[in-house]
Amino acid sequence: MRSNLFATALLIAAVPLSAQTPAAHADHDPTNGVAAAPLPGGWSMRMDDKDAAKQARFVAEDGGYHVTSGGAAVYYRAKDMQRNGSFTESATFIQTKPTRFHGEAYGLFLAGRDLPDTAKQTYLYFEVRQNGDFLVNHRAGSAVHKVIDWTMNDAVHKPDASGVATNDLSIKVGADSIRFMVNGTQVAALSRKDFSDVSGDAGLRINHNLDVKVQKFSVERGR
Repeated sequence: MRSNLFATALLIAAVPLSAQTPAAHADHDPTNGVAAAPLPGGWSMRMDDKDAAKQARFVAEDGGYHVTSGGAAVYYRAKDMQRNGSFTESATFIQTKPTRFHGEAYGLFLAGRDLPDTAKQTYLYFEVRQNGDFLVNHRAGSAVHKVIDWTMNDAVHKPDASGVATNDLSIKVGADSIRFMVNGTQVAALSRKDFSDVSGDAGLRINHNLDVKVQKFSVERGR
């Protein structure tokens, strides 16, 4: 159940990320100012609370989407909401230029519930960043708990000579496991015993100060 994952996350990280001090990072890497644009039809955006006063630009482009942040946010559509069962969520992410300092992350989320409500929101997310590492985190209310901390993996593509990084990400939810894939390689997995309920919203998560194009986003049931 969802509460089991929360307990697992607490064992992995006794101190939630939200309880640590983000001020120093914010001072050195302030959120960019971005002009907002209307969201594509059917899409919703939920900005992180720390960036609630900021904007992000999420628009349809070249058969996919283009995100310019601005504030960190999740993006989702009602039609992608999942019942408890098996499905595969996937997308190709093209980071058009490196970010400042350590780099910001982008990826997929699932099992989203009560997203507009700061106190009740919950979701599991999988991200990569330009350093060549990935993580899996669980958000519950205003707290973010580590499930799999930043881990280097050769499957994660770093920016090329032109500064562009392209990564195909997918989350494969099966009867026994939740598998996290980067460019066709499994980089991690969770047992469904720890996270049996995968129902809820599924979509994209893009952190702040990124310019990312998203292609071939899909949520396919029964795979």
